[in-house]
Amino acid sequence: MNSKFIRLLSLSTVVAAVFYFLHVYFGIQNYPGYNSLSQAVSDLTATDAPSFVVASRYSSLYSMFSVLGCTFLCLVVANHVNKTFRTGIYLYTIMNWVSSVGYTLFPLSSKGFQGTFQDIMHFYVVTISVVLLSIISLILIFIGGRKYRETKWVSILALVTLLFMFSGSIGTGIVPAEYFGLFERFSVFSVVIFTALLGLFGYTYQSPQA
Repeated sequence: MNSKFIRLLSLSTVVAAVFYFLHVYFGIQNYPGYNSLSQAVSDLTATDAPSFVVASRYSSLYSMFSVLGCTFLCLVVANHVNKTFRTGIYLYTIMNWVSSVGYTLFPLSSKGFQGTFQDIMHFYVVTISVVLLSIISLILIFIGGRKYRETKWVSILALVTLLFMFSGSIGTGIVPAEYFGLFERFSVFSVVIFTALLGLFGYTYQSPQA
């Protein structure tokens, strides 16, 4: 594969974002009584949710394309002169792999947390791993990318995404339960959008000189 083809494949993250928001849209349409303000997005793919079959199809496509795009993005930035930036991209890709495999194997058993083994794995293994990898990778992308003109805008977006993640996490902990879903979306949607923009970055990327 030539470099142009690899850069083109990194745009898979944009396709992934489309499928993610389709999974949210069609999931809500097939979940009577679902409240976006109070319920998490993951409720749409809970195994006993009425939207499980429809939402899971689009969610699976989202996972596949996000992993594909980020993996090829790793190849795009493999020659970047800044090791910190490269490491951030690699860890972000690992986060996508963990998210894709982990949430596929351990979807919620029901709305919220029911205390089953499946829910424990979902919340305390997969989610914590994804959050930690996201935070570390975004920090590294910001630190490494801000030094070069070609990657500066990505580093700024990484910082913005990190701030949205923190505000979402803090918000879900302090706001009334009826607004949990709203603040949860700050964290979730910001990562999805940032992943899509990383694909655009990979497509237009030109390696800076040392």
